[in-house]
Amino acid sequence: MSFRVKGVDHVEDWKQKIGETALEKGIIKDPHWLDRLDDPMPMWAVLELMLELMERQEPSYTSYD
Repeated sequence: MSFRVKGVDHVEDWKQKIGETALEKGIIKDPHWLDRLDDPMPMWAVLELMLELMERQEPSYTSYD
């Protein structure tokens, strides 16, 4: 993954790619958000994403040992 500096012509391209990948992976569920990639994100939304990520990383089964 390459990062680009603000003001470079392709900044919008990399933002769009991040948004499209997030949509494909189900991180965002509404393609309308692809038009709002520069909007600020409220803290509750950041926390919700982090909690969902943690749930995906934690196994949902328990050991019988």
